[in-house]
Amino acid sequence: MYMQGRGFRPAVLAVAVVVSLIGLSSGCASGDHDDAGSASSTASDGGTQKPSASSGASARPAQASPSSTPSASPSPEDTRPLKDGTAVLVSCASPQDPRATVKVINPNTRDGSFAVKIGFLDAQGVKMVESGGSVFVAAKETTTYRVRVTTAGVVDHIARCAVEPRAAWVGY
Repeated sequence: MYMQGRGFRPAVLAVAVVVSLIGLSSGCASGDHDDAGSASSTASDGGTQKPSASSGASARPAQASPSSTPSASPSPEDTRPLKDGTAVLVSCASPQDPRATVKVINPNTRDGSFAVKIGFLDAQGVKMVESGGSVFVAAKETTTYRVRVTTAGVVDHIARCAVEPRAAWVGY
């Protein structure tokens, strides 16, 4: 019986080696790793495998590693701040229409938000109220922005409006 046990052990070992080699040559049952331990290919590359020499008992096609898959990284243009826009007064507030109208122009190839400042002045040129806000403008577009005078009694004394011509970029 002692001899029978010794003769059985090499046979089991031989079967285990054959099964493992078959598993390696078939690309593993789950297909989630290769001999080098790299991750499986992603759905973005269609799951295709690229042939390469692998270290080990058999040569088989290796799957693309994440480092070889190109990733979408922002270009330097996408990370730079936008240029400031331009604000142009269209109409000033009056008792008939207590809102000033300003056109805001985005000179950039990307959308952005711009700060608009409007001063409401009396006949002597004294700023009575200042108002404004952040205005979203699509790339290479112009947007109309209306600002209401909310302070009671001020609209009757407004002689003119002063708009800051530089609409500072404030974000996306």
